Amino acid sequence: MIFKLVGDGRPYPDHGLGQRDWAAIPPRQVRLDQLITTKRVLALDVLLDEDSTFYGDLFPHVVEWGGALYLEDGLHRAVRAALAQRTSIHARVHVHTAARPVGRLSHQ
Repeated sequence: MIFKLVGDGRPYPDHGLGQRDWAAIPPRQVRLDQLITTKRVLALDVLLDEDSTFYGDLFPHVVEWGGALYLEDGLHRAVRAALAQRTSIHARVHVHTAARPVGRLSHQ
């Protein structure tokens, strides 16, 4: 198993971060098997494109919420790392402090 769970959508409230906000977060190492994806589908052309990170952030974006790590952006980078047999990636991790809604089930 590459990821902890393959999710579909963001279970956490909107964090309101823009590109500049993400850029201010220093990257840290994150294990792939601790990540829950927020996308079920990966475009193969994006995965295989050597220039796919040219216009975007070099580091994936991860949201820590409710004790879980959600891969919000950079799925293709994480899959590339797994294909290269790496077990971790460097990512920007935002710790989301919004409360978990009562009665909502966790993806864990």
